[in-house]
Amino acid sequence: MATVILLNGVGSVGKGSIAKALQNISTQAFLHVEMDAFLAMLPSRLEGQPDGLSFEESVDAGRVTTFAKTGPVAKRALSGMRRSVAAMASVGNNLIVDEVLFGNTESGSASAVSEYRTLLEPYDFYMVGIFAPLETLEERERNRGDRKIGLSRWQFERVHEGMTYDLSINTANTSPQACAELIKAGLSL
Repeated sequence: MATVILLNGVGSVGKGSIAKALQNISTQAFLHVEMDAFLAMLPSRLEGQPDGLSFEESVDAGRVTTFAKTGPVAKRALSGMRRSVAAMASVGNNLIVDEVLFGNTESGSASAVSEYRTLLEPYDFYMVGIFAPLETLEERERNRGDRKIGLSRWQFERVHEGMTYDLSINTANTSPQACAELIKAGLSL
């Protein structure tokens, strides 16, 4: 039976680095599925367009907040991602899914969580919440250079709201390797 581990957290929290570290220390082979890879499949002409993925900035007290808007084409791509994860698990692949899902908010993706739970019901499915303080996330966002500044600020209050996790990890002062070890031990991998 396949095992699927979904790492959910704000952008720049370290999900991708943790996934790679977990792949290297697990006794079983795990494939790494990245939400960003599915979003990269969108036609470049939809970048910043209402049908694709668009961003809107707001400044309050000198702090930038970047709102992400997912249009119908991007929503279908992400729904396809969830179905792709289930298809890969159905043939026995173990997966680590790197995702940004929102909890029960006005812009939430509670239906996406439900879809994952339904699609992955036949498998060992674990949701792991990946956390860090906002200041840490914003610093990482700036240092990476490939992120929209202010996106972590917008996601911070929304990503974990109303979520139920099998395991929670704080990456503030913990290396990706140490986080992977915590997940391996916590999920008995």
